[in-house]
Amino acid sequence: MPVTKQLYELQEIDTEIEQEEQALLKKTGQLGNRKVIDIALSRLTSEQLRLDELKHQHRDAENEVDDLLSKIADVEGQLYGGKITNPKELSGLQHEVTTMKSKSDELENRALEIIDQVEAAEKSVAAATENYQKLEEQWHRDQKQLAADIDDLKNSLAGLNQKRRQLSEQIESPALDLYERIRKQKKKIQ
Repeated sequence: MPVTKQLYELQEIDTEIEQEEQALLKKTGQLGNRKVIDIALSRLTSEQLRLDELKHQHRDAENEVDDLLSKIADVEGQLYGGKITNPKELSGLQHEVTTMKSKSDELENRALEIIDQVEAAEKSVAAATENYQKLEEQWHRDQKQLAADIDDLKNSLAGLNQKRRQLSEQIESPALDLYERIRKQKKKIQ
């Protein structure tokens, strides 16, 4: 086989080796990369924290309503218990009950609004959880595929390097040395 044809084949093999090495480098860089999953987990955590805060606000609102209803019951007990006969004092208690009932209505409305927010947050958490789980499953599948691709690339590179060694042994030493020098200079320029 003429030297020029051998050098051309060697160049083709070297080009293929470089492409395989770049593909291997890229896939190795992707192996273990959890950026997308970490973003989804961060979103899920954020949604869960929001839900927890809303549940806490709901408990607080319910406790306020319960406390206020208890106070209303106490004042109404005084109002209708018959122990207080002073009209001015009775009028003051009646006004206090009215004020507390108005406040109770506001608190109950606020608690209902929070319940709506809790339901929406629960849906967001469920959606974020589902998204995270899907991404996690896909990531595991992708990681297995990447590992298989990396093994294939390593095997391919081993075969190409073996083929290169065999071809290099057949080429005359001065021609091979010149080829290697030109190849190194070309790499420096790039």
